[in-house]
Amino acid sequence: MQRPLKIAVYSGEIPSTTFIERLIAELAKSGCHVLLFGRLNKKVKDLNNITVLGFRSNTFLKGLFLLRYTILLSLFRYHEKKQLDSILKKTAKTTRHDKVKYYPVLWHKPHVFHVQWAKGIHEWMWVKQFGIKLVVSLRGAHINYSPIADPLLAEMYRETFPKVDGFHAVSKAIGIEAQNYGAQAHNIFVAYSGLNLAQKNTLNPVKNLCSSKLHILSVGRPHWKKGYTYALDACKLLKDKGLNFSYTIVGAANTIEYQYHCKDLGIQDCVTLLSKQTFSEVQALMKQANVLLLPSVEEGIANVVLEAMAQETLVVSTNCGGMNEVITHGKNGFLVPIRDSNAIAKQLLNVYDLKPVKQQQIKIAALKTIKEQHQSTSMASEMLKLYKHVLKNEVI
Repeated sequence: MQRPLKIAVYSGEIPSTTFIERLIAELAKSGCHVLLFGRLNKKVKDLNNITVLGFRSNTFLKGLFLLRYTILLSLFRYHEKKQLDSILKKTAKTTRHDKVKYYPVLWHKPHVFHVQWAKGIHEWMWVKQFGIKLVVSLRGAHINYSPIADPLLAEMYRETFPKVDGFHAVSKAIGIEAQNYGAQAHNIFVAYSGLNLAQKNTLNPVKNLCSSKLHILSVGRPHWKKGYTYALDACKLLKDKGLNFSYTIVGAANTIEYQYHCKDLGIQDCVTLLSKQTFSEVQALMKQANVLLLPSVEEGIANVVLEAMAQETLVVSTNCGGMNEVITHGKNGFLVPIRDSNAIAKQLLNVYDLKPVKQQQIKIAALKTIKEQHQSTSMASEMLKLYKHVLKNEVI
């Protein structure tokens, strides 16, 4: 009988983001034994095929956690502990916090250690010296612009990427960009983010947008790459056209730049800047909105767009990153050029004028795209292909 595949899904935080948690759940359902390392932010129970091995921030509990693994390694894997300690000394990673992170991984020795954020891979290159395969996820910000703005990060990528066993790219475009830093094309697997559509069977009734106010929603942190200044400029154009609309940005509350921009444009009465919301709160806002607007300058594939398509909300997105791998203009959503407020405003006006039949057609096509390309089960199956590739059937 073959041993179950042990996969460490590492984001540094337990629990992690919604999409990483979905990956964990689906891998466990597929029969993998998933190990979760990192800081434990709240109590999480072990589930079927999922083992939580996180440490608490409390100084005393962290000390007990480290003591346990120090004793285990000293008694049963002394030479491996000595080897790891030597590696840590050479890389100046000798603090108690470093050992709290690394000792449990060495003791439990997963077959694959899957790092979810590329910026952190230099911390985990050592696992390869103990026969653990290293897999890294490639996501938008970490590849598209961070290494451009940070030469040291770019140099770290060029040094480490050629040594990584396998890469998970959230889009084809991201995978191509990673090759500029030495990632090998044959080691890059595209696995689109997945949604759980188990309870999604039918579309809701459509109302005619022409007879109501156009409710526009954006979701994301107030970062320049999100392109909100272009969206606000588009709102000014919409107001000048006399359109009855509202625009809500979730995650942009108390952002002085946007507050002053709205005042300068005279659109305070049309724009609401909300604080960060919970996942369920965002879902509720999405259901109420007519349009999800993604005005970004850079993205991988925006998860919020996938959620909107699944929630029957029409999408207007800039043609950035891998968004054209999800949206076919006029079929399941709408694409506009980046940094083009006029194009955003024009497309929103066109959406407002859509007849109910056309709205329904687009929503059906959008939901079909999600079902065919972005289900959590297919995400897990593609990830398993990547793990089998890096292991070369050593375990499976």
